[in-house]
Amino acid sequence: MGRFFNLDSPLMTFLSKMADLMILNLLTLICCIPIITAGDAMTALYYMTVKMVKNEECYIVKGYFKSFKENFKQATIIWLIALFVGIILVGDFMILRNSTLSFGKVIMVLITVVAVVYIFTMIYIFPVLSRFENTVKNTIRNAFLMSVLNLPKTILLVIINLIPTVVLLVTLQAMPIVILFGFSVPAYVASMLFVKIFKRFEPEEEEEKSDELETLSFIREEQEEKQRALEEGNAAQETGPEEVENISEVQDAETEETAQEGNKDKE
Repeated sequence: MGRFFNLDSPLMTFLSKMADLMILNLLTLICCIPIITAGDAMTALYYMTVKMVKNEECYIVKGYFKSFKENFKQATIIWLIALFVGIILVGDFMILRNSTLSFGKVIMVLITVVAVVYIFTMIYIFPVLSRFENTVKNTIRNAFLMSVLNLPKTILLVIINLIPTVVLLVTLQAMPIVILFGFSVPAYVASMLFVKIFKRFEPEEEEEKSDELETLSFIREEQEEKQRALEEGNAAQETGPEEVENISEVQDAETEETAQEGNKDKE
C-alpha cells in the first residue's frame, strides 16, 4: 500500500500534475480578468504546459510569471490585433446574416473563409510566441504557416480547445471543473501535439549534445595539460639539488684550472 503513496509512484505523479494544472488554470483565469492581458496569460500557460510535456523542471508560479513578464509587450499587441479582427468578423457576420443583398451570400462565404484562417492562426499564435523569439509580424505569419502545414493536427487542436465550451453547453453542472481545468487541461493535451510540431523548427538536440561534448573535451584537455605541467614542475623540484651540485662542481673545476694557469705564468 505504501508504494502507491510514494512520491515517485504513478498515482502521486498524476496527482502532482493535476495540482500543477489546477494552479495554472487559476493563474490564467486571474490574469485574463483585465481582458487586455488575456493574450499574455495564454502565452504563459502554453509556456508552462510545453515544459510539463517535455518534463523540463520548472516552478509553476515562478515560470508562469517569468513568461508573462518576458512576453507581455508582444503578447498584448498580438492580442489587441486579434481582438480587433475578431470583433470585425463577428460584426460583419451579424450584419450579413440578416441582409437581403444579392451578393450577401458571396460575402458571407468570404467572411467564413477569413474566420477559419483566423481561428487556425489563433490556435497556434500564443504557443508559437511562448516558444520562439520573433517579431509580431513574423510570429503571426509563422503561426498561420504552421497551421496550414499541419492541417490534420490543426483540426484536432480546434476540437481539443472546443471541448470545455461544448461541456458547458451540455451541462452547467460542469462549471466547477471548467473553472479548475478548463484552460490548462486542453492546453496540456494540445502541447503534446505542439511539441511534435515545433520539433521541426527547433535546433537539433544532437547538435547541442555535440557542442557540449566538444566543450567537455576542451576542458578535459586543458586539465590534462595542467596536470602534465604540475608533474613536470614536481620533477624539476626533485632534480633541482642535483643540478645545483653539478653546477658547483663545474665552477670548482674551472676555478682550479684558472689557478693552475696562473701558477704557470708566474713560473
